[in-house]
Amino acid sequence: MSVTTAPPPPVRRRGRPGRTQFRTSLAGLGFMAPFLVVFALVFLAPLAYSIYLSLFRDQLIGGNSFVGFENYLQAFGDPKFWDGALRVAIFLVVQVPVMLVLALVAALALDSGRLHGSSFFRIGIFLPYAVPAVVAVLMWGFMYSERLGLAGNINSFVGFDLVTPFTQQWILVAIGNIVTWSFVGYNMLIFYSALRTISPDLYEAAGLDGAGQFRILWSIKIPALRGAIVIATIFSIIGSFQLFNEPNILKTIVPNLIPTYFTPNMYAYNLSFVGQQYNYAATIAIIMGLITAIIAYVVQLRGNRKELS
Repeated sequence: MSVTTAPPPPVRRRGRPGRTQFRTSLAGLGFMAPFLVVFALVFLAPLAYSIYLSLFRDQLIGGNSFVGFENYLQAFGDPKFWDGALRVAIFLVVQVPVMLVLALVAALALDSGRLHGSSFFRIGIFLPYAVPAVVAVLMWGFMYSERLGLAGNINSFVGFDLVTPFTQQWILVAIGNIVTWSFVGYNMLIFYSALRTISPDLYEAAGLDGAGQFRILWSIKIPALRGAIVIATIFSIIGSFQLFNEPNILKTIVPNLIPTYFTPNMYAYNLSFVGQQYNYAATIAIIMGLITAIIAYVVQLRGNRKELS
């Protein structure tokens, strides 16, 4: 009697861990390659070229020559640059909180469920964000006009200059009003989206515990909005330092009120495209980019710390 035994199962040969890991990394790199190429072309290359330009200067004798960090030293002692930077800083400190508070109030009102016609208000508040910046500035510029616009009509009605947006002391407020009108709806949507992610169970539990609307607002909604507030604040800070369209378009209406260095972006633009000082304009742009990045990072860091605490 012969006994037959089943053949042993085939042993699957395992590849070397190093080769498998290499193939996995190569596949991942293949998926990321299109993004990396686009990122390098649209972000890293312009940034590197701007830094390169900032290290040179056009001179009457010698042409475009390497000057190291002299352009940066010149910018740090340039009163026009610091005048524009201070103006943007004031604009940031005043306009951003006002805009975010208005957006927060609008989002809370829409989320409360007690506002009749909430869909209409939601679209109505967001609609100015869809209006092109040029159209918005021209529209408000017409209303600010003291001869043909709404401000002039109000002044004629009361008999004295009550509304004077096109004056030296009110022009920054007038620009802030345009920016606030345009971006309240955008920030409102950020806050409203965050509010809609709160579980209804939390409201139900708070109601069973006898919490009122103010207590629910303070203990549930505001903490849930902390991340959205940080994001909206960072976006607003970046937008404030990029202030350009509104003053640059209004300058065509009131050229005596808005100088070419009203904001650092306007200063860099006019240096580059009017004064043909590309190297110094690149220096101004690099400095403003660094200042914006540092402030946005500090805001994000503080926001994350409060969220973790």
